[in-house]
Amino acid sequence: MNTRLRRSTLTLAAITATGVTLAGCASADPLEEGASSAPSGDGRTLVVGSQDYYSNEIIAELYAQALEADGFTIERELRIGQREVYMPEIEAGSIDLFPEYTGPLLQYWTEEPAERTTDEVYDALVEAAPEGLAILEQAPATDQDSYVVTREFAEEHGLTTVADLAKVDEPLTMGANSEAESRPNGPMGLADVYGIEVGFTPIEDGGGPLTIQALQDGDIQLAIVYTADPTIAQNDLVVLEDTEGLFLASHVVPVASERVDDEARAVVDEVSAALTADALIGLNRESVEQQSPAADIARAWLEEQGLLE
Repeated sequence: MNTRLRRSTLTLAAITATGVTLAGCASADPLEEGASSAPSGDGRTLVVGSQDYYSNEIIAELYAQALEADGFTIERELRIGQREVYMPEIEAGSIDLFPEYTGPLLQYWTEEPAERTTDEVYDALVEAAPEGLAILEQAPATDQDSYVVTREFAEEHGLTTVADLAKVDEPLTMGANSEAESRPNGPMGLADVYGIEVGFTPIEDGGGPLTIQALQDGDIQLAIVYTADPTIAQNDLVVLEDTEGLFLASHVVPVASERVDDEARAVVDEVSAALTADALIGLNRESVEQQSPAADIARAWLEEQGLLE
């Protein structure tokens, strides 16, 4: 199948599958007319948002339910798209609390950051945050972008690192959300850091089932998948080691507006402190394998951690 036809097929499939990929997806765009656009301003009512990504929605529910247990009123604006869509809403003050990821967010706010390690990236992110926004404590949990290939493809070409892709003597196509085409971790970043040129096919499911299927079918050879995604292990995919530091450290971190007071911050920080890498993978596994709603997954975990008392 030629590249143009393959792109059209995958894009059409992605559009067809919108809203049914994973359990818990919102049925409408929360930012459409009629959705809540701002909190009441009393300090006890806060708007919590999330990306259009099941794992991020679970984390947002962790924040929301922990705050509700502490007496806050929470309005939810969940599954509202990718960073290019929701960040202007956060910066405009329409959303008070949002789970983010340190490295990608730093790259969004800072052109070509030099920082790579956990503490360096976090400190730089605190400095880069626009006026009116605060970066709360980062969680131990990481959910980092990574390049993955099938086990068969890795063994055929002797691939263990991203740099090894240079040994592949056939055209390579990367699959990811359309935003990746212009992001630092997309084809441009791969070319700049490793000198490796690849094609690009947009697949709008955030490294989900459509992306994995395209990888297994050979429609793409390389995909961007988050490291906390349990489908990596389920499908025996190989994460290529990023020896040149293309991907920045990426810890789960809450972004908060000025309306998130010290009491609310303390509640969210307690959630973050308990959210380890293994815990996040476990939460994600419940969504992927059991198709449980994000709210139910979050409530059960918070109860286990004693954070709803």
